[in-house]
Amino acid sequence: MLPAEVIRRYEEKKYKAIAITDHVDRSNIDMVIEGILKFCSSFSQKRKLKVLPGVELTHISLDDFAPLTNFARKKGIKVIIGHGETLVEPVVKGTNKAAIEAGVDILAHPGLISDSDCKLAVKKGILLELTSRRGHCLTNGYVAKMAEKHGAKLVLNNDSHSPCDIITPAELEKVGLGAGLSKKEIEQIYKNLTIFLSKKL
Repeated sequence: MLPAEVIRRYEEKKYKAIAITDHVDRSNIDMVIEGILKFCSSFSQKRKLKVLPGVELTHISLDDFAPLTNFARKKGIKVIIGHGETLVEPVVKGTNKAAIEAGVDILAHPGLISDSDCKLAVKKGILLELTSRRGHCLTNGYVAKMAEKHGAKLVLNNDSHSPCDIITPAELEKVGLGAGLSKKEIEQIYKNLTIFLSKKL
């Protein structure tokens, strides 16, 4: 979808802020960053929905995480996501650790994240994703338990790729409940996310 359509669909669902984070690797990162920064700079700040420019570093070599993370930050990208070791894609082993070490903001669908990687995410202040996205959501319960065990902060996320992926905040809350979180824990996720976004906006 075009950024304008993404925004309109999230506005209609009553979201307050989103990050547009298209998938990037070395082949397209320049083009994607240029496009999303241009769009965000022209986006009317009078609208209720706040939009942050982002990227998702996806299926890249382990050695590329640090330089591409640094490149994106220097260019003005506000939210950097590392495409984690989901069970439903052939992600290179060690991707979770490489993304965390590089200092991404969010580790998406981290799959069966290890204790050591989870501890490192805590140390570096990186959020772990619980997602409504088909397939990637299979390990939400595991990720939630690991986060509780080690004190990692979580984010509830649509990880939308098409209109049917964009659900309401109330439906997204059910994803958190389904992962074993309490309503109080979900409220804390939103408080943490408010702090995170206030540093990015």
